[in-house]
Amino acid sequence: MDPTYSDGNSAEKDSGVNEKTTTVPQVNSIYDSERGSVVDVKVDVHTNIKDGLQRQMHQRHVQMIALAGTLGTGLFLSSGKAIIHAGPAGALIAYILVGTVVWSMIQSLAEMMCYAPIAGGYIHYAERFLHPSAGFALGWMQWYSAVISLPTEIISAAVIIGFWDTDPISGDIPRSHMIGYITALLILCSAINYFGARWFGEAEFVFAIIKILLIMGLIIAGLVVDLGGGPDHDRIGFRYWKNPGAFAAYPVEGSVGKFTGWFTSLLQAAFSFGGVETLAMTAAEVQNPRANMKKAARLLFYRILFFYVCGILIVGMLVPSNDPHLLNSTGNGAASSPFVIAFNRAGIKVLPSIINAGILTSAFSAADSVLYSASRMLYGLSLRGQAPRIFSTTLKNGLPIASLVLSTLFILLAYMTLSDGAQTVLNWLSNLTSIATFICWGTICITFLRYKAGCEAHGIDRKTSFFYNKWQPWPAYWAIFWCIINVLFNGYQVFIHGMWSTSDFIIAYINIPIVAALFLGHWLWTGRKKFPKGSEIDMYSNIPGPEIDFDPNPPTTKIAKFFRWLL
Repeated sequence: MDPTYSDGNSAEKDSGVNEKTTTVPQVNSIYDSERGSVVDVKVDVHTNIKDGLQRQMHQRHVQMIALAGTLGTGLFLSSGKAIIHAGPAGALIAYILVGTVVWSMIQSLAEMMCYAPIAGGYIHYAERFLHPSAGFALGWMQWYSAVISLPTEIISAAVIIGFWDTDPISGDIPRSHMIGYITALLILCSAINYFGARWFGEAEFVFAIIKILLIMGLIIAGLVVDLGGGPDHDRIGFRYWKNPGAFAAYPVEGSVGKFTGWFTSLLQAAFSFGGVETLAMTAAEVQNPRANMKKAARLLFYRILFFYVCGILIVGMLVPSNDPHLLNSTGNGAASSPFVIAFNRAGIKVLPSIINAGILTSAFSAADSVLYSASRMLYGLSLRGQAPRIFSTTLKNGLPIASLVLSTLFILLAYMTLSDGAQTVLNWLSNLTSIATFICWGTICITFLRYKAGCEAHGIDRKTSFFYNKWQPWPAYWAIFWCIINVLFNGYQVFIHGMWSTSDFIIAYINIPIVAALFLGHWLWTGRKKFPKGSEIDMYSNIPGPEIDFDPNPPTTKIAKFFRWLL
């Protein structure tokens, strides 16, 4: 007999899929007809704190948030660095490899998301399935990384605006104008988040559409130019793969330099893909979460694979790795975009402003997403007793107000850019987070292995879950391997003769002792708990039952059903 929801509908009818759900306990829930969603009434059994988040986001929000977290300035601006360091073929291989790591990580994360669509996302999973101290260390590392990168994103957006407003003599943005841009951006970014999850979802939906249209237009225009459709009618083809070559050497010459250049581009590719894991932070605030998270996870990789792999391929065909404009780019604004450089080479002069507007949207969207995820990370930590209880405070509409207020304060660090010395400190702090993405991805996959062990020990058939990958655990092992390689060797350059830099060494490896110190400190403080056996892993408490798995607003027309399928 199918389980019955609060509105009287059955699981098979309303879940949107024909699969059975994982066996999880029923929890009390209330259907709010005015809001059109299930309000989860749940109190954490360990901390006795009520989870006040509400499911206000729709399927289309989740799909576009997944894209907005990965499709941004990393591709539009910084992909040129990968071409410089590795050459067109090396950069393409690097992006494909990191894409497989991302896919493997998503396969691991998606199964846990669909089993437990709860507050805290992957931080909560690490605390529950791996070890409480692992969740504590991962959570605080990710929150720190988020709030430090937040002002950097605001600064990037302000500098991009300066593309249209620079002093004709100095070439810099007037100081008073910079103050105004930063102020306007931080107010707008904060406002979107303070309006609540629904408005955040709507904003990201619009931003993502703009970015998707932009990258699709750039790929098509780039292909036309490459085939000789530009004003100069020069058919380029794969000319630059032959001269200066498919692979570039960095930072040393020869075959060794080509390998190290390719390895360096892996870190750049990871930066471009970074943020996809934040999809898990929305699991507690989306309607019909298991079906929607499943769809987002299955479609996300293929969409990003098209945008990123095709994007880096087109750039590598249009711009040689030794192009002086690429080598001298500052990394800010449309002038630094490899796409703009490519179109300028072809004689197309009307695109920079259009591309700059799209890049501005990307930078602002990144800041918006970072603030959202940072506040939910801190809220999730508090909910599980790993941060002060005040940060689990929510308003009546489910907004985690205390966590959001604290996270928002870090936006003010953006004003440090107005001082040269403070700007140096801010850049240094931001660089400390450069390898955090690989630490996070690796921890997610290790957590999945313990989740898998818990399912086996408790007799839970993973094949009946909303999301199941028959190849597991091999994808998890693959991602863990590459994450370890990149964490251990990302600072290889300082060990090359004559290239030692104490600051570069610290930036490359400081996250390792920080995470270790967080783990050990929490482990000692909480009584030196052992890693739980599979049978000891908590697979049931505070996990929503099937009563949340229904669509409160199902499409009724063919057009609506088509867009529901598309988005």
